[in-house]
Amino acid sequence: MSLRSPARRRLAFAVAALCAAAAVFQVVAADAPRWRERKDLGAIPLDDAAARHAARQFLEGRQTFRHDTFGSEAFWGGALRLHEALATVTPRTALAVGLKVDADALAGLTGPIDLDDPAVTAELLRRDAVIGVKGFFEGGRLASVGIQCALCHSTVDDRVAPGIGRRRDGWANRDLDVGAIINLAPTVAPFADLLGVDEATVRAVLASWGPGRFDATLTLDGKAFRPDGKTAAVLIPPAFGLAGVNLHTWTGWGGVSHWNALVANVEMHGQGTFLDARLDDAARFPVAARARLGHTRNTPDRVTPKLPALHAYQLALPAPGPPPGSFDAAAAARGRTLFEGRAQCGTCHVPPLYTEPGWNVHLPAEIGIDAFQAERSPDRRYRTSPLKGLWSHAKGGFYHDGRFATLGAVVDHYDAHLGLGLTPAEKEDLVQFLKSL
Repeated sequence: MSLRSPARRRLAFAVAALCAAAAVFQVVAADAPRWRERKDLGAIPLDDAAARHAARQFLEGRQTFRHDTFGSEAFWGGALRLHEALATVTPRTALAVGLKVDADALAGLTGPIDLDDPAVTAELLRRDAVIGVKGFFEGGRLASVGIQCALCHSTVDDRVAPGIGRRRDGWANRDLDVGAIINLAPTVAPFADLLGVDEATVRAVLASWGPGRFDATLTLDGKAFRPDGKTAAVLIPPAFGLAGVNLHTWTGWGGVSHWNALVANVEMHGQGTFLDARLDDAARFPVAARARLGHTRNTPDRVTPKLPALHAYQLALPAPGPPPGSFDAAAAARGRTLFEGRAQCGTCHVPPLYTEPGWNVHLPAEIGIDAFQAERSPDRRYRTSPLKGLWSHAKGGFYHDGRFATLGAVVDHYDAHLGLGLTPAEKEDLVQFLKSL
């Protein structure tokens, strides 16, 4: 049969279509089990270009989210020499500072794992098993490390041991002590030079962050502490449940792709392009203006080509449902009525997005808190955070800085701020509803 014959072309197209359909099925089955309940999935034609594109974007985006360093090894390995410290760190220490291990990458290992042997840490890095950290080897020597999106925005299900299990992409790693990990590096001179302070000051600031916190704005405005002396670092937010959500981050800097570009270039120190002229405001962002961080360009650009698929993958990550038995269903039903009615929660947290379907930010006075973190953002406002999967990132407290230790404290705050006059029983019903989301 001729390679150019119509029959041969039809056969090639059918094979390609079946491969695409298989990819879509794999994505649906493995990453969104709830889609199995949909009755219309089988109606997707095998020659649907959009379906093939969606499957390709999902898989490419997942690869980027989990494994791409964007060339950041030039900074973390080359400039900070963090790999020199990691070569001496035991798995027990790595787990203690919140690093997670992908159990699926451990296939083939036999016998017990010695958690006190630094050589095991090197082997885990060689296997790409340390979530969010990639080791680069020359022969048997760890020669550099880079970081990935998953470092802060993935956890594991602990099915093997605490900190060791299957990946949970999009979950906020509230165990991760970013400051402690950076402080392991032999030098933090690049940060000191950028901020115009000495290394001892940088290390003191990093030590103040604690687990689950990161200060992405420090390298923009140089503000390390709040007026009350507490750290200016904020809680790591989740990266799931963002489909339909307009502005991203605690203070609404921009959409998902804007923040991905900022983080990949400015925070992860990848090698790409990031443009935001708002950072030229030297009064508000003196560090960024001086370093012209809003005009970052690198050749080759290892970030920008990855943004579309990365965006698609993040938007595909569903918020996790609550564990069975984790809330009182009858109380939650009453709480839903309150949430959408007299308690006024649904005015801003509009179901089913549970944020505003539009410009989802508010002035500090509107929500009854101080303006410190809002003032560090271009619009001086706080984003209305989407609430689905709230239970999964409760560690560390609620709001951007964890100021409310419990959901009950959040409800108390709004009851007082809005003058709602809720009874203790009504407050508890609201808490149960929030736990059910």
